Amino acid sequence: MPKPINDSINMDKEILKRKIGLRIRSIREDKNLSIMDLADMLDIEYNNLIRIEKGRTNPTIITLYKIGQALNVKLPEIVDVD
Repeated sequence: MPKPINDSINMDKEILKRKIGLRIRSIREDKNLSIMDLADMLDIEYNNLIRIEKGRTNPTIITLYKIGQALNVKLPEIVDVD
């Protein structure tokens, strides 16, 4: 019996959040920034940024845009995770 569509969509959301978080972490590390440095640049709680990088929360498009600005990358580079 096939999975209901809602189950597939929810799984895809979890995978997408994880991939975006890993992408943010990778870019941050490539720029030799600590997670604390980036949190300070964004003026957000350190724990919130940890949750984003681990894919445990769904950041808003505005938050992703701000992360991109802080990391000096365009938004598509953050969300291009195939």
